[in-house]
Amino acid sequence: MLDPEIHDNAALKRYELPVDGEVAIVTYNLSPPNLMITETLVPERLEGQGIASRLAKHVLADAKARDLLILPVCPFFSAYLQKHPEHAEAVHPTYRGILGI
Repeated sequence: MLDPEIHDNAALKRYELPVDGEVAIVTYNLSPPNLMITETLVPERLEGQGIASRLAKHVLADAKARDLLILPVCPFFSAYLQKHPEHAEAVHPTYRGILGI
């Protein structure tokens, strides 16, 4: 399910989640059918609140809705997928092998 508070800012190639006057982001490069996730950034004072995981869930749902395969080069996103192998079908087969999911 998509999170209504998270916005895909296609012009800046990033998903954005405003929280308490700051913005957490997931940056990407889109080359259909692939969506390369390059970085997840959460402002330091917002860390530890599950914001990055919330963004990851949204990005995975959005990719699935758009028939895109995730290429997770972002360390956080790779680790998230290893912890949540139920999302393996959303990941490009090459990266599934790399991540062991």
